[in-house]
Amino acid sequence: MLTVTQLARRCGLSRTALLYYESIGLMPPPRRSGGNYRCYGEADVRRLSQIRAYRDAGLTLNDIRDLLNARPDRPDHGATGVLQRRLLELDAEIGTLRRHQKAILKLLENNTLRKAKMISKEKWVSIMRGCGFTEDQMSRWHAEFERSAPAEHQEFLEFLHIPAEEIKSIRANSRKSD
Repeated sequence: MLTVTQLARRCGLSRTALLYYESIGLMPPPRRSGGNYRCYGEADVRRLSQIRAYRDAGLTLNDIRDLLNARPDRPDHGATGVLQRRLLELDAEIGTLRRHQKAILKLLENNTLRKAKMISKEKWVSIMRGCGFTEDQMSRWHAEFERSAPAEHQEFLEFLHIPAEEIKSIRANSRKSD
């Protein structure tokens, strides 16, 4: 028999994640010891390992629940369909990232960023939108820039001729997004 912590460690998860999976019904309620401690067996190890494999493949918790509760007489709820759908989603995400990559390379090749008088905040936002960036993706871009290179983020925002108060606001929001 395994404890919560032992099972979580064995499957490479936190104790909190395991307890959360129990609370939402992905893991069945465990047996209890005489002292009312949770006790897990090999079936629980197999189920949690299966959940972990599905999570590693990027499946949502709802998809995982559907797969774990699928009936053999309902082939439309099988892993193949869910995994094929996830593969298509990944292809779309990769396509978006490749467009972003090409846009950045184009900017670098043309030295557009070095021509300070030729680029403004509005132009930069227009370029990013033209490459498929959403508001949320631009916010995440700023958050990552702020996290990994705060001084350079400040310099970049100044380069775009953004007023000091707006720069302060952008950077503060970027730090909140972490």
